[in-house]
Amino acid sequence: MKKALIVGAGRGGTALYHLLLQYEQMRVYAVADLKKDAPGIVLAKQQNIQTGTDAIALYEDVKPDVIFEATGDTKALRSLQNHVRHTAAIVPAHVCNLLYQMLTEKDANQRLHRAILQSTHDGMIAIDEAGMTTVFNPSAEAMTGLSARHMLGRPLVQDMPSSRLPRVVETKQSEHHQKQQLENGQQIITTRVPLWDGQRCIGALSVFKDITEHVEITAEITNLKSVQRMLQAIIHSSDEAISVVDEQGTGFMINPAYTRLTGLKEEEVIGQPATKDIAEGESMHMKALRTRKPVRGTQMKVGNARRDVIVNVAPILVNGELKGSVGVLHDVSEIRELTVQLEEAKQRIRTLEAKYTFDDIVGQSAALMLAKEQAKVSANTPVDVLLRGESGTGKELFAHAIHNESNRKYEPFIRVNCAALAPSLLESELFGYEEGAFSGAKRGGKRGLFEEAHKGSIFLDEIGELPKPMQAKLLRVLQEKEIVRVGGTKSIPIDTRVIVATNVKLEEAMSDGDFRSDLFYRLNKMPIHIPSLRERREDIEPLSHHLLEKLNSEYGRFVQSITEQNQRSMQRYDWPGNVRELENVIARALIHLDYRSAVMNNVEIPSSLMQKPSSRTLQTSSKTGGTLDEQLGVYEKQLLADAMKENFGNKTQAAKALGISIRNLYYKLEKHQLAESDLQ
Repeated sequence: MKKALIVGAGRGGTALYHLLLQYEQMRVYAVADLKKDAPGIVLAKQQNIQTGTDAIALYEDVKPDVIFEATGDTKALRSLQNHVRHTAAIVPAHVCNLLYQMLTEKDANQRLHRAILQSTHDGMIAIDEAGMTTVFNPSAEAMTGLSARHMLGRPLVQDMPSSRLPRVVETKQSEHHQKQQLENGQQIITTRVPLWDGQRCIGALSVFKDITEHVEITAEITNLKSVQRMLQAIIHSSDEAISVVDEQGTGFMINPAYTRLTGLKEEEVIGQPATKDIAEGESMHMKALRTRKPVRGTQMKVGNARRDVIVNVAPILVNGELKGSVGVLHDVSEIRELTVQLEEAKQRIRTLEAKYTFDDIVGQSAALMLAKEQAKVSANTPVDVLLRGESGTGKELFAHAIHNESNRKYEPFIRVNCAALAPSLLESELFGYEEGAFSGAKRGGKRGLFEEAHKGSIFLDEIGELPKPMQAKLLRVLQEKEIVRVGGTKSIPIDTRVIVATNVKLEEAMSDGDFRSDLFYRLNKMPIHIPSLRERREDIEPLSHHLLEKLNSEYGRFVQSITEQNQRSMQRYDWPGNVRELENVIARALIHLDYRSAVMNNVEIPSSLMQKPSSRTLQTSSKTGGTLDEQLGVYEKQLLADAMKENFGNKTQAAKALGISIRNLYYKLEKHQLAESDLQ
C-alpha cells in the first residue's frame, strides 16, 4: 500500500482526498494547508489523519511515496521538488485535476454498468473465452437458485451443465429465443450471443426470462370452461372476499364472503362496471387491467356501508392474453384488532426489562429476609425507595424485584447508572431535550428517561455520584412529579416510581457538602439496607450452589457440588466484593476445572483487597493526639497513601481496593493534599 501526502486542502484537494479513500492501493497519511480550518483539514482531523501547515515538515514525518500538490502554487511546487528530489513522486495540480476527472469518469461508468446489470429483471450470465463465469446478476440468482459469490470465477458448466454458452463461444453464432429447462426445473426463454473485442471473441452472454409461471398458467386454463365450475367452488368456499372482472372491467364473479363484507349481492355486481362497489377511491381492477401489473395494499371504501378495506388485485393472463383480473379484499377492522394484539405483546415484552423477582434473591438469613420483607412492603406502596449497601450486594436485583412485585410490573422499567454518564450528558439523558437545545441535538428533540419510564419505574444506581446541580433537579422531580426538558420551558407531568441505590455513606457525603440534605431526607422515607455477605455468612453455601447452577448453564458444564474444604474457605473469607466477587471466584474456578469433573475443588480465595489496619498503624494514629475527627483524618490519609502505593499509583485500582468511587478518591486525595510524589 502506497503512502500519500496531499498538499492543499481546498475544494480540489478535498475532492481528491474523498476519491483516494475509495482505493485500497493507496492511503492518505497526511494533509497540509496554510489554513487550519480548510475543508480537507477538518475532514482529515475527523478521521484521525495527520494535518499541518508545513508540507515539508509533514513529508519528513510521514515519508510518503506520492505527494499530490493540489494548491496550483508553482512556488510551493518548486520548493517541494527541491526538498524531496527523487525520494517521492510529486503529482502537480494540473495532473491531479486530470487524474481526478479520469478516475471519477471511469468510476461513474462502472457504477452505471453495474446498476444496469443489478436492476434488470432479466437474468444475465456471461462467460469468458475459457468458460469461466464473469457475470451472474441477481435475477439469474433468483431463477437458478445459485449464488453469484459461488459462481463467479468458476467454470459455468460445473454448476449448470445444461448451459449452451460454451457452444456459442465455439460457434460464434447467436441463438435467439431458445427454450431451456434449468437444473432446478425452471423453464426459461433465452437469447445467447457471442461477445466481441474487435475481431476476437472474448466470451458469450445469455439473457433469459422465467416462463415457468406462464407455462403453468397456460396449462391450467387451456380449457377455461371446463374448470370454471371448479374455480367457482373454490372461490365460493374461501373466507376471503373475492371479486373477478373480465378484460373489459365488467363484474364476472363474487363469493359469499364478498357479499358479507360489502353488503352487495351478485345481481348488484355481476355484469356491472368494476366501479359499482366503490364508495371512495379508484378502481384497482381497472388499474390492474390497464397496467397488467398486480396492485397491492391499497386502502379504499366499498359498499353502501362504506367499509374500510385493503385491496390486492392481480391481472389474469392466459398465453400472454389479458382475460380479466381478480381482487381480494381484507377488512381493516381485522388489521386493527391485530394491531391491538401487537401492542399488548409489546407491552408484555417490555416487562422483560425487569428480569428478576424476589424468588431470584437467594438466602434465608435474618438480615436478608428483613431486607426482602421491607422491599415487598415498599413495592405495594407508591413511595420512592432508597437501596443502601456495599458494591456487589445485589441492589439492582432488589430494584428489579420491587418493580415486578408492584402494580407497575407491566409498565417500563428503566435503569440508569448515574456514575457511568458524563455530567454534561446526564441532564439531557434523564430529562430529554428540545430541538435546538444544543449543538448536535436531534431534530424534533428527544424524550428523556423519566418520560420513557412514565407509568413504570426508574432505577437510579450510584445516586451518591450525582453532581449537586442534578441533585436539585432530581429533588424537584420527586416533589413536583414533573420534568422540564433541556432547552424547554414547558413542564411535563410524569407518573414514575423512583428507586435509587448507593454504596456511599450519604450521611458523610452530607457532612462533606457532597450531597444535599433535603434530597437525602426526601429519599430516606423508605431506606432498605441490603446486607453484605459478611453479615449473612449462612447464605454463602446456598448462594454458591445457586451461582454454580447458573454458570453451569452458561458455560455448558455439569459440576454438581463444591468440596466441603472449599466451602469452609469461602465461609471464612470476608468477601469485600460481596455476591459479585463470589460469582467471579466460582466462575474462574469453573473455567479452570477439568471438564470431566463433577465436583469443584479448586476455588481460590483471593487475599483481601483492603487489609484490616495493623496494630502498629492504630498505635501510631493514637499517638498523634487531637480530636476524633483529626485522628480519623490522619488515619484516612495513611490508608489513601498505602492503597496508592500498593497499586503503583493506579487510581482506578486504588479506588476499587478502598471500596470507593474514583470520583470520591480524587476528592479525598485533594482534601488531604496528597501529591503524586507521595503516592508512588
